[in-house]
Amino acid sequence: MRAALLTLLSHWRRHPGQLAALLLGLVMATALFSAVQAINAEARASYASASARLGAGALPSISGPGGGPVPVETYAALRRAGWPVTPVIEGALQAGDERVRLLGIEPLTAPGDMLPAGATESDGLDLISGASLVLAAPDVADAARSLSGIDEVRELGSLPPGEIVADISVAARLLDAGTSVSRLLLTGPAPGPLGEAAPGLILSRPTTGDDLARLTDSFHLNLTAFGLLAFAVGLFIVHGTLSLAFEQRRAMLRTLRALGLPLRTALTLMLAETLALALVAGASGVAAGYLVAGVLLPDVAATLGGLYGAEVPGTLAFRPGWALGGLALAGLGTSLAAASGLAGLARMPLLQGAVPRAWVRGGTGALAVQAAAGGLLMLCGFVAVQWGQSLMAGFVFLGGLLLGAALILPAALALILAGARRLARGPVAEWFWADTGLQARGLSLAMMALLLAVAANVGVSTMVGSFRQTFTGWLDQRLAAELYVEAETGAEATRLAAWLEGRADAVLPIRSAEAVLGGAPGAISGVVDDPTYRENWPLLADTPGAWDRLAAGEAALVNEQLARRTGLSVGDPVALGSDWSLPIAGIYSDYGNPSGEAMVSLALLEARRPGAVTGLRFGVRTAEPEALAAALREFGLPPSRITRQEEIKAASLRIFERTFAVTGALGVLTLGVAGFAILTGLLTLATMRLPQLAPVWALGLGRRRLAILELLRAALLAGITFVLALPLGLALAWALLAVVNVAAFGWRLPMDIFPGQWLWLLASTLAAALIAAAIPARKLWTAPPARLLATFSAER
Repeated sequence: MRAALLTLLSHWRRHPGQLAALLLGLVMATALFSAVQAINAEARASYASASARLGAGALPSISGPGGGPVPVETYAALRRAGWPVTPVIEGALQAGDERVRLLGIEPLTAPGDMLPAGATESDGLDLISGASLVLAAPDVADAARSLSGIDEVRELGSLPPGEIVADISVAARLLDAGTSVSRLLLTGPAPGPLGEAAPGLILSRPTTGDDLARLTDSFHLNLTAFGLLAFAVGLFIVHGTLSLAFEQRRAMLRTLRALGLPLRTALTLMLAETLALALVAGASGVAAGYLVAGVLLPDVAATLGGLYGAEVPGTLAFRPGWALGGLALAGLGTSLAAASGLAGLARMPLLQGAVPRAWVRGGTGALAVQAAAGGLLMLCGFVAVQWGQSLMAGFVFLGGLLLGAALILPAALALILAGARRLARGPVAEWFWADTGLQARGLSLAMMALLLAVAANVGVSTMVGSFRQTFTGWLDQRLAAELYVEAETGAEATRLAAWLEGRADAVLPIRSAEAVLGGAPGAISGVVDDPTYRENWPLLADTPGAWDRLAAGEAALVNEQLARRTGLSVGDPVALGSDWSLPIAGIYSDYGNPSGEAMVSLALLEARRPGAVTGLRFGVRTAEPEALAAALREFGLPPSRITRQEEIKAASLRIFERTFAVTGALGVLTLGVAGFAILTGLLTLATMRLPQLAPVWALGLGRRRLAILELLRAALLAGITFVLALPLGLALAWALLAVVNVAAFGWRLPMDIFPGQWLWLLASTLAAALIAAAIPARKLWTAPPARLLATFSAER
């Protein structure tokens, strides 16, 4: 047994390049997949923390008029009336060089699960008795010690980054909250209508980490799909290398069996050898994935925070779940890649001679069967997207489309090269096309990997470019006001609006009320009748006089998300409450908002939902924004509550760019893996090419010209694959924009074409192919004539 194992392992000692290709391919595949899983695990852990943190997310919230603070007297009156409420004070605070979020709670009235996870009851008692104690996240513990009047800081790892928790009296002092609290949390059943106990207060539904998890499912599903695609591309390298290794060991296996080694034992040893290599490469891939995830996580955190308001730390924790998942996938993928080679060896008769080139000789029948299987996969994908418009149906379509096209590629290459051979003139040209057709079979796995990588890059870049172009135009329409200002209280909002009258061209209140729309949480926005909306608001469909009907309180506008989710169209009635519905006068685009929304006249909204309308912000139209901003500061409005239109646009575009930074990075890495697949394929074929090249050299074709033809062949195959990948990538982009995006977010983006990006991608593809072919071409160019002559005497 030991002698047989050492004999089998000696193959890798004689072919270190194959061993390196196998290990590197599996390391890269596992690294990209593990990186994605590590990022997803970190984000989901943050959602769970958000759901459990302070128990506050799962409790209804009570705020003052317009969403402002609640006076302490009102809180005391509610407690005397039997309302189970607990106060919360929260706000941003400068602590040393850090900007922190301070949260003040009242442990006496708060339920037990409101303390941060990991905090003890003694911590809660100490918060009450120790007026100089705070609990702080580790990253801001030092900054917390610099706060005025704070003598003791206890670090708590369960707190989100940048957060400090204190007794409500300490928070009120540090935030200068006066005699108000930020909001009240309802910790039990309400004893009666809130309007009777405290008129003017607003009761809001709870938001939990589960909401975040649902909203971000599509984002994480996209990342997982990209990780699996990268793993599949890397697996092509593993499959090709293992197939070659198994074929090259046919003679060795025949000898071992002739010496008495049972076939089952030999196959078991080869499988154990493969799994051991998978374990080593998988562990290295998991470690590399951890490093890659650490680099990508800050961009993911910015994306989730900007799009969904999800707090995800920018640092990565090692979690055994994703690491074990990466190892398991590496073992499973390697086993699948080795299955066909082991099956071929199991069927090999004892006395059959070694056929070292059998693995590249797939006949037309095998190609036809493979192409038929690919066509069936694509058909299944089309059926899935026709019969269902869900997110899963979209990804089934993408999977069937990509895998089906990859299986069809070898047959397509064979047909194209056969046609070129028939058109060739001259012996060298005929030999070149015939030899290219033969090499295409040996490089089919590498070309399939390249096809998937190029298609993914074309599809994602087209989607991102279309989104960027549409989003930029949409921002120009939606952010029409030159300034946006925010008051702190309802009283201040009234004074601010009165002060702006006569000083601004138009004052546009930004008001809304929470509502259940189409069976899901949403919002109803109230707008005033102003030309700004008529001239700038982006409507996808509308009726004549839509804005006049809205201003008169006769109709509503709804966003695309609500219209698609409920199947409503212009003219249909939309339910805005249990006893309130209006006909739809128009549908508007609302990119970046995953929830349904309706728009009505502000006067009508305040009449139908008294006390429920929140919002202390205003859009201000002015021809001199800088001068008005300076006057607002003199009025007493802090600079942090005055925002210029350009600042909001710039921040939105920064969020947008960071949103797709991760997918762009994964696309580049996937293309790099495909380039490595070409390199490994060419290197493994290089030594087996001499018997085909030596006769051509002997007939007068010099080594330099042969090397140039090898480079041309690699570039030609990569170029043909690129051309075939273009329509596949555009189909992928269409699916992402018209199917996946609609199912995930409820809006559909127009699809734009960007040929300039294709030229850059074509140049990158050809460069990767030429770099991969350079090493074997150089070896051929510098090969001594004696080595070429030796092929005529060698036994083949």
